Amino acid sequence: MTLLNNLRTRRRRLGVAATAAGLLAALLTAGPAAATPDPGDAPTVREKVSKSDAAEAREAIAAGEIPGKDEIVHSANIEHLTNIPKEALPGTNSDLAFQGKYAFAGNYDGFRVFDISNPRAPKTVAQVLCPGSQNDISVSGNLLFLSTDSSRSDSSCNSTTQPASEKSSWEGMKIFDISDKANPKYVAAVETACGSHTHTLLPQRKNVYVYVSSYSPNAAFPDCQPPHDGISVIKVPRWAPEKAAVVGFPVLFPGEGPDGGGNPGGPTNPGVSKTTGCHDITVLPSKDLAAGACMGDGILFSIEDPENPKIIDQVQDNVNFAFWHSATFNQKANKVIFTDELGGGGAATCNAEIGPNRGADGIYDIVGRGDHRKLVFKSYYKIPRHQANTENCVAHNGSLIPVRGKDIMVQAWYQGGVSVWDFTDSANPKEIAYFERGPLSTDTLVGGGAWSAYYYNGYIYSNDMVKGFDVLKIDDRRTNPARWVHQRELNVQTQPDYFDFGW
Repeated sequence: MTLLNNLRTRRRRLGVAATAAGLLAALLTAGPAAATPDPGDAPTVREKVSKSDAAEAREAIAAGEIPGKDEIVHSANIEHLTNIPKEALPGTNSDLAFQGKYAFAGNYDGFRVFDISNPRAPKTVAQVLCPGSQNDISVSGNLLFLSTDSSRSDSSCNSTTQPASEKSSWEGMKIFDISDKANPKYVAAVETACGSHTHTLLPQRKNVYVYVSSYSPNAAFPDCQPPHDGISVIKVPRWAPEKAAVVGFPVLFPGEGPDGGGNPGGPTNPGVSKTTGCHDITVLPSKDLAAGACMGDGILFSIEDPENPKIIDQVQDNVNFAFWHSATFNQKANKVIFTDELGGGGAATCNAEIGPNRGADGIYDIVGRGDHRKLVFKSYYKIPRHQANTENCVAHNGSLIPVRGKDIMVQAWYQGGVSVWDFTDSANPKEIAYFERGPLSTDTLVGGGAWSAYYYNGYIYSNDMVKGFDVLKIDDRRTNPARWVHQRELNVQTQPDYFDFGW
């Protein structure tokens, strides 16, 4: 079946509103810069597609089957309030964190601080240049944390890219003091085995524990050699962050042999990642519970002892999941959403050829009690709109929209845009709203789109890898009750208990 025929199923089911992509007329004032960005860190996805695919994409745009290049389309219950383009940080935009009236936006060249007290007109408070992919970001009190998962010459913000084989290479966690949001100060760095691809905070009154997720896809990294089946645990004293240090490396997949435990990967299950670490972990501190997306495995574990997490259950999907990427609990902690980042975020997987079950979300119920709880698969969810073969698209980062008695999530899908979907019925998830742009290119697969899409205090915030910072507002009877829930701070991987905060 041709791409054009595949895309004919894409007609909008929710009442499409099409708008031109609106960019602010004037750039906002940047804060002080800390270093010069190093373009060597930015991921590049430029892959020529076939002439027939490119021609069919253009025909589909002309026929109204998909949005035009850079055109914005969305469901009638979504309003696009504004877009703030990149300024001093030209690298790839990455993750988001929130505190009070501020949003913190990661970028492969550093991070940006926005004042979002007026969501229709966010203002740039600071831009800090501190290159080191992928700059996964989170905040707690006066501290901000950045992940570095690329080989750097040293731990400073003036470091440069160097070969991973160099013995002097540095990668790990960086810590900033953000007591003055306009002038973040770099206060500490902690080197970790295999760097820090992502991280998760477990805040306490005196200390912040940091679970560092990393994995070993490349034998060139000396500290990434298998077995690498655990996570680094960093302990950061709140009032003396310069004393931050690794306090343990709990092995989550114990086993015999050089590769430890976890999913062994091919050849019996080709296309499924061998587990040599975790990509992302979400903790639910109110329940002493965590869920890990660990390459070839999804895990549920207890964090009652923060320095010694204990596995409760472990699942694999060797039919449809290729790379377990992230995890989200529902409010009652009786479900977990795992995402499959098929193609690593750089491939076109939202089409009929790939189908609805690959590059999707897996919905799991948690059944049983205590250490006898089990993860039980219920269904898959994938956006119902096919994308062009020039658009990277796959399940990525999202968060709950806190509605009592409902399980509703907003999620980024790279160039598939932002999807709001309801999984209250685990076996029958359904989309209730969406926002997306047309392809960046109709000739070449160019990486871009929404990296993260999170709900915070009444609005949806999305960090587009290329286009910048987007603010959306959803007006729907199913999600409007969430407007009464207000958080003082939100790191999505440190999932709050909405019943304890704001109800």
